Amino acid sequence: MRNIILTFTALLLALTSYGQRIVVAQDGSGNYTTVQAALNAIPANNTKPVEIYIKKGVYKEVLTLPAGKDHVTLRGEDKDHTILTYDNHTGTISPKGDTINTFTSATFFIQASDFKAGNLSFQNNAGFTAGQAVAVFAFGDKLAFDNCRFLGFQDVLFCSGPNSRQYYRNCYIEGTTDFIFGPATVVFQNCHIHSKKNSHVTAASTPQNHPYGFVFIDCKLTADAGLNGVTLGRPWRPYSSVTYIRCEMGSHIIPEGWNNWRNTANEQTARYAEYKSTGPGTQPLARAKWSKQLNDDEVKTYTVKNILAGADNWMPLTTK
Repeated sequence: MRNIILTFTALLLALTSYGQRIVVAQDGSGNYTTVQAALNAIPANNTKPVEIYIKKGVYKEVLTLPAGKDHVTLRGEDKDHTILTYDNHTGTISPKGDTINTFTSATFFIQASDFKAGNLSFQNNAGFTAGQAVAVFAFGDKLAFDNCRFLGFQDVLFCSGPNSRQYYRNCYIEGTTDFIFGPATVVFQNCHIHSKKNSHVTAASTPQNHPYGFVFIDCKLTADAGLNGVTLGRPWRPYSSVTYIRCEMGSHIIPEGWNNWRNTANEQTARYAEYKSTGPGTQPLARAKWSKQLNDDEVKTYTVKNILAGADNWMPLTTK
């Protein structure tokens, strides 16, 4: 009887929070003590806004927000002290007995659309030498992140949906190799991009028929002390598209700027560009000849609306 009452109480909490607000707190003061339990409470084919407020804490969980559980907002109490983390990486064995690879190594799998997050840290802490270890696998369409941190080493932020539109504002993203990668169309605005190894910031795999890939607007690129061999990107797929607009670049960025991933054929197809970069890492005359410096007219098309709006005229309303 007691179990029935507890189950009914949990159901009531879920129903009263649905369409409103669910609180996650490790000390038991909220509706749930784990983030995944809160995600599980959202009904399939959801059509109403749901906010999940996560109190301070380190939540070590592999998280999944399935397709159809749309219109969800995750909001942390404090971005530096509300941390969603796990340590899966390529080569390890999952609880089901499968060997984990890049596509299955994430801490948080976002399959749903119309998703927002604010004031949170997403982390994969597998370690510097662990290989591919994703913090966020962002697959759904219309995803917006505001004032978040993405922490890890190799392959941290997988912008993985080929038809996904994503927006990151005032975010901190760090990593070693290819730590921002994938085929999605993405705007990074006023973000801090930090390299922890002499390697590559981006590895876009933009589809050939997509006019935009990764666009960094008014961002800052920094690195750990002593680094001097970082590239702005290399093409994971031939038509990789990456553009930096008015970004401040530290001395860790190499004069050539870009890398062809040991394949000169990529130089004929990759779409790499800059506009009015600043800082010691800016050397337009020394940049790879197959990259481009945009002029004042060309850059006018690089607005958030032109890049992300699409047929449904989506404009990302980021969290407060």
